[in-house]
Parts: sequence; structure tokens; C-alpha cells
Amino acid sequence: MTSNLADIYTDYIACLNAQDWKNLGFFVHPEVVHNARRLGLHGYRSMLEADYRNIPDLRFEIEFLVVDPPKLAARLMFNCTPAGEFLGLAVNGARIAFTENVFYAFEDGRIREVWSIIDKLAIEAQLPST
Repeated sequence: MTSNLADIYTDYIACLNAQDWKNLGFFVHPEVVHNARRLGLHGYRSMLEADYRNIPDLRFEIEFLVVDPPKLAARLMFNCTPAGEFLGLAVNGARIAFTENVFYAFEDGRIREVWSIIDKLAIEAQLPST
């Protein structure tokens, strides 16, 4: 089961990077919850599509995974150029690098719950102070 969750997650990340929204439901439960907000699959997809609109060069890179079924933890790395504001910060096209620590609970082989924390301080440190 451990390698299976890791494989499912790797395929999920490939789905995100390909923006293959029609197949997102293979990886994400219809009643998915993100940071204690009940989004459902449609809301989750809308959130991801907005991320790609705001960050056209967005790419999810897995730094490492820890699998303890039915849970999985990942540290994701990003190196991208958000077009305007990102997390309330005026990034405005500057290239930034940051990480996200994210925890997932799986149900029936799909992501049912997500807890996500982005390293906002790392982004702030890369922006000119005003």
C-alpha cells in the first residue's frame, strides 16, 4: 500500500503539471476538503485552475514524500513567476522559489483531505522591501 499511495500521488502531481483537469477526479475524492474548507471536486479544480491563471509557469516538484497509509506528507518545491499578488504579496512577475508542506488523507485511493502550508516568509525574503 505504501508504494501504491506514492505512485498515486506521483501520478496526481503529473496530472496537475499537465493541467489535465478532466482526469483530476481519478485522484481527488468528490467531497475533498482543503484546509478545513469543504470544496468538493469542482471547487478544488477551480482553486487549481485559478492558481495556473495567476502563475502561468506553475510546476509542482516533489522534494520528498512520507507515506503512512492512509496518509501522505509531501514537501513540494516551486520556482515560478506569479503575475500579480500571491498570498497577499506584490510579487508582480518576479521569479520566486518557495516550498509547500502538504499533508493528505486518502479514502478509496483518492485524496479526501488536504492540509497545506506555504512558506510565505521565504517569498517575502526574496521581494524588495517597501
